[in-house]
Amino acid sequence: MNDDPIREPLLVRWALILLAVGAMALLVLLPLLMVLSAAFGEGFRAWWAALREPDAVSALSLTLFTVAIVLPINAIFGTLTAWALARFEFRGKRVLLSLIDVPFAVSPVVAGLCLVLLFGSHGWFASLLEALDIKILFARPGIVLATLFITFPFVVRELIPLMEQQGPDEELAARSLGAGAWTLFSRVTLPNIKWGLVYGVLLCSARAMGEFGAVSVVSGHIRGLTNTLPLHIEILYNEFDTTAAFAAASLLSGLALITLVVKFWLEARHGDALAASHRKH
Repeated sequence: MNDDPIREPLLVRWALILLAVGAMALLVLLPLLMVLSAAFGEGFRAWWAALREPDAVSALSLTLFTVAIVLPINAIFGTLTAWALARFEFRGKRVLLSLIDVPFAVSPVVAGLCLVLLFGSHGWFASLLEALDIKILFARPGIVLATLFITFPFVVRELIPLMEQQGPDEELAARSLGAGAWTLFSRVTLPNIKWGLVYGVLLCSARAMGEFGAVSVVSGHIRGLTNTLPLHIEILYNEFDTTAAFAAASLLSGLALITLVVKFWLEARHGDALAASHRKH
C-alpha cells in the first residue's frame, strides 16, 4: 500500500527530472560552455593576453573594489534592518517591507536614472556636491551606490523569514538575565542567523559582480576609470573584439562559479543549517 499521497508514477517522476535537467542544460550549462569555447577559441595565450590588457585589469579591479565595499555595508545594514522588521511592530512596517522589494521590481536602468536625478549636474544635491567638491556620477561613488541599491534586498530577505521562524524566545531569555544589546546580538541573535547571513552575502556578491543596468547609467563608460567588468565586456563586444569580450566574460563567469563553489563547500561543511536557511528564502 502506498502511504505517500503525492508519490507520482515512476514514468512521471523520470519525465519531470529529465525535463528539469534538460532545461538547466539548455538554459544554463550550454551557454556557459559556449562562452568558454569562444574565450579559448584562439588558445590560452590569446585569452591571457586579453585579460592582461590595462582596461581589463582596471575593470576587474573596479568590480572587486565595488564588491568589497557593498558586501560589508549590506551585511551590516541588512542584518539590522531584518532584526528590526522581524522583532518589532511599528507603524509603517508593511510599507518598509514593500520598499525593500523595490530593487527587485524596478528596472536597474530606472534605479540608475534615479541616482542621476539626485546627484547629476541638475539634480537635487547638485549645488551641495559642487560646494563640497564631491563627484558622485561618472565616478566610483556612483557605481557603489547603484550596486548597493540593486543588492540591498538579498541579505534582508534571507534573514527576515529565518528570524521570524526562530522567534524571540532566546533573546527574551537573555534579556531577562541582564544581557545588554550588544551581548544579546553577538551571543544570541548572530549565532542563530549566521548561515542565513552567509547565504545572503553570497547571493549579494554574485549579483554585485554582474550588475550592469544601473552601473551603466551612472558610470559614464570611461575606459580605465569607471568601467566594471560587465561594462568592459559590452564595449569589447560592440567593437567586434569577440575574443577579448568572451575572455572577460569567462572571467566574470569564473568569479560567479567561485561563489557557487564556496556555497557548496559551506553546505558540505554546515549542510543542515545552510540548507534550512536556503529553503526559507
